[in-house]
Amino acid sequence: MKQVIDSSSERGVESFIMGMPHRGRLNVLANVCRKPLEHLFSQFEALTGRDEGSGDVKYHLGCSTVRRNHATNKNIHLAVVANPSHLEAVNPVVQGKTYAEQFYRGDRDGKKVMSMLLHGDAAFSGQGVVYETFHLSDLPSYSTMGTIHIVCNNQIGFTTDPRHSRSSPYCTDVARVVNAPIFHVNADDPEAVMYVCKVAAAWRNEFSKDVVIDLVSYRRHGHNEVDEPRFTQPLMYKRIGETKPLLEKYTNKLVSDGTVTEEEVQLEKTKYDGVLKKALAEVKSTVVYNAIWLDSPWTGFFAGKDPLKLPKTGVSETILMEIGKKCSTPPEDFVCHKALLRTLKDRAKMIENRIADWAIGEYFAFGSLLMEDVHVRLSGQDVERGTFRLFLN
Repeated sequence: MKQVIDSSSERGVESFIMGMPHRGRLNVLANVCRKPLEHLFSQFEALTGRDEGSGDVKYHLGCSTVRRNHATNKNIHLAVVANPSHLEAVNPVVQGKTYAEQFYRGDRDGKKVMSMLLHGDAAFSGQGVVYETFHLSDLPSYSTMGTIHIVCNNQIGFTTDPRHSRSSPYCTDVARVVNAPIFHVNADDPEAVMYVCKVAAAWRNEFSKDVVIDLVSYRRHGHNEVDEPRFTQPLMYKRIGETKPLLEKYTNKLVSDGTVTEEEVQLEKTKYDGVLKKALAEVKSTVVYNAIWLDSPWTGFFAGKDPLKLPKTGVSETILMEIGKKCSTPPEDFVCHKALLRTLKDRAKMIENRIADWAIGEYFAFGSLLMEDVHVRLSGQDVERGTFRLFLN
């Protein structure tokens, strides 16, 4: 993820909207977003936030942060969207958030704001929302100009082997429906992974299309703290047990290449261990707020407002009559269907008689917002034919 962010930042991206399942989330918050470690540790101490809200379990929480990217020496915005236990439910939420930010920034080409989605192999091939989100990826009213998908491919779903969980050879085959390039890479080869991440960032920047990175790897331990994977996959976990951890293998390679010394490696481990212990020691004196876990904090949203008082939002009858006239009169250069002309004529009579049905009420709501320069987005098949018809000049 860090390599994708660095490479994309070099190409001008300033804001990254990320979605992911709960596995690995604390790692991402700590090492990618640089979330203060004492905030993470506070979740294990069950400290209560001093502001309103009930929060959520630590593996579902998100964040929003601005930090300096050392690769480009630029400030970048990172947001990890909160996600429930439904592993892929966050996908359309991330795309909607990205689309909205691109719209308000005027980023039509997606060069400033981009989305990243992390997936597990079983959920990527098994949950329908993945397929649905892919099919939104190139639609004019929904495209975020390319998403980088990273699949953590453990080659197992809880206890289910791939041959029992999908009919296609690869868990990433669902991405072929939009002809997205798919890079299968050995996750135990970090230099190959970094290269693929650079290529994926370059692809997204050049073609504004989705791209998938399939990190082919394994899950060293069970699905959770009490799961024993040797009960169901004894041969697989015999091989995993005989395999050295990646950190150990890559450390040995760097030492044998003369890139670093054993002493330098040990110094880095000791240094980071000290950082963790210091943060843990400071937890009890840390003041926590639920707001620090929001992926879209609205600073000052309630400032100067009484949260228990409903403000007046009504408009004058003159404005309603103006909106009513607009919504019952087609534009001069528009050839309108005869049946619709009858509907508009009936609507004009209702407005003239100061009568409003639910459809006209919606026109009043949308129209008054537009007259106050508030952006209104309507989408979906109901908008195109029948349920909503706006002729607001």
